[in-house]
Amino acid sequence: MNTILTAYGLFEAQQEPLKLRWLAGRGGRNRLLEPATAKWPGMALVGHLNFIHPNRVQVLGSAETQYLRKLTAAKRRQAVQDLCSCPTTAVVVVANNEKVPADLRAASEAMNLPLFSSPLPSPKLIDRLQHYLAAALAAHITLHGVYLEVLGVGVLLTGESGMGKSELALELLSRNHRLIADDAVEFYRTGPDVLLGRSPSILRDFLEVRGLGILNVRAMFGETSVRTEKTLRLIVHLEQLKRRRLGNIDRLQAEQKTRRILDVEVPEVVLYVAPGRNLAVLVEVATRSHILRMRGINPLADIMKRQEAAMRENKT
Repeated sequence: MNTILTAYGLFEAQQEPLKLRWLAGRGGRNRLLEPATAKWPGMALVGHLNFIHPNRVQVLGSAETQYLRKLTAAKRRQAVQDLCSCPTTAVVVVANNEKVPADLRAASEAMNLPLFSSPLPSPKLIDRLQHYLAAALAAHITLHGVYLEVLGVGVLLTGESGMGKSELALELLSRNHRLIADDAVEFYRTGPDVLLGRSPSILRDFLEVRGLGILNVRAMFGETSVRTEKTLRLIVHLEQLKRRRLGNIDRLQAEQKTRRILDVEVPEVVLYVAPGRNLAVLVEVATRSHILRMRGINPLADIMKRQEAAMRENKT
């Protein structure tokens, strides 16, 4: 699912940090800023004035405004017309406190193309807008679970309701790990293989535990017990251990399980819930094991090599 962002939404979100002023084209407040891959692959979200491959947000710095001023009257009218009539452009921003040409202002108003100005230098403006738009327009999904930072790794606890995810999170918090989100976790695909998880703002810092109610984790465990967001690296799925399933469990875990979220494959470990099992320790060990795998250390491969070496020695 992709976020819908309008020109007005961009202005509201970035008016203060970028010191934006809305000069003309308020009739285009509902123009959509879509992800670069939505309809026109290869198109950029934001960049300096480009007539060949128009950006969603066209930025005019000192060089661009000087270029327009040096054009002949006919070419200038055509350039302004092409800029303001382009269907793929949603916003034009004049940077560096450059004086906005009257014909550009008039064309923006006539074509209902939002025209902003900012005192920031154009490179800095583009950098900040690129960062904001990449995050704001990223595909996202909300999943049920508890999201924590365990040993510096983003770990999502999943499982059926009543499986004990919140109680497990509470025990992990007592072992100096950090809470990111409880119950509803928002994941944003900010890169080809990157899922950034965070809590909805209304639920941030809170953890619900049956029998105890709503807990304010930040107030209870301190400022270092919570984190705003973290890249997802591991999923730990909790399942009830049933006798009939004991024989079907892959004890060697020869094949790494994964779960696909927003077209990103995330490693997954299944932990079975049963009396006497210390799940907090198991989650920590699963996380340590994942870290070792990322470093190329595979205990199963190591023991198989030892067995093969022992078999070769016995044959000689």
